[in-house]
Amino acid sequence: MMSQIDKAKLFRALHVPHAPIILCNVWDAGSAKAVVRAGAKAVATSSWSVAAAQGYADGEELPLDDALAVVGRIVPCVDCPVTVDFEGGYAADPDTVGQNTRRLLSLGVIGLNFEDQIVNARGLYSIADQAKRLRAVRDAADALGIPAFINARTDMFLKAAPDVDHASLVDEAVARAAAYAKAGADGFFVPGLTDKTLIRTLCRLVALPVNVMAADPQGNGDRAGLGVSRISFGPDPYIKLTALLEREAGACV
Repeated sequence: MMSQIDKAKLFRALHVPHAPIILCNVWDAGSAKAVVRAGAKAVATSSWSVAAAQGYADGEELPLDDALAVVGRIVPCVDCPVTVDFEGGYAADPDTVGQNTRRLLSLGVIGLNFEDQIVNARGLYSIADQAKRLRAVRDAADALGIPAFINARTDMFLKAAPDVDHASLVDEAVARAAAYAKAGADGFFVPGLTDKTLIRTLCRLVALPVNVMAADPQGNGDRAGLGVSRISFGPDPYIKLTALLEREAGACV
């Protein structure tokens, strides 16, 4: 069995531009074991999927204690790195974010996604405010002696209005990435950005490893060629599997 620190170091080493780690996001211990049997090098949860599997909507609707209970079942079931989609840390203020992060990492987790949208409200945190929140996450990990991989997620592209040109958002995204890196982030996650030219540009301008979210695994080779270091699939695996279950159930009744 690898130690938590060894898992954290391994996970960090798997983020390589042009040779990204591929994460098929899971929602419980059973799905985690399935992706490991399939050859996954690490396990990553999807907050949307974890919540949906428990009958809740995404957006920290699943109570924190229940979310941590799910993680607490996943970690001992797989001997590989486990990273958690921790949404906004279940708090707005940095102190509580830090406390919640310590609870998460104490379960054996080696990384987390941490987003800059204001959960259950409109808009994003300012760069300065989100940097303070990220620093609280980093300080919590450092206090525990865990080199956790903090994947700083920006929702700029995902939450942009349909008529907004994503190219117009790149400069702010680069600024956010730089500030987040200074605050202690290890990766930069840009869900909602799918334009290949813009992804390549972001990978060139951002010092952090870039994570993109996809729906079709057939395009992983093309995405790798853009310079990304991580590809994840968010709720898509859960949505596809439950759709299959619904079809199977329909054939049975």
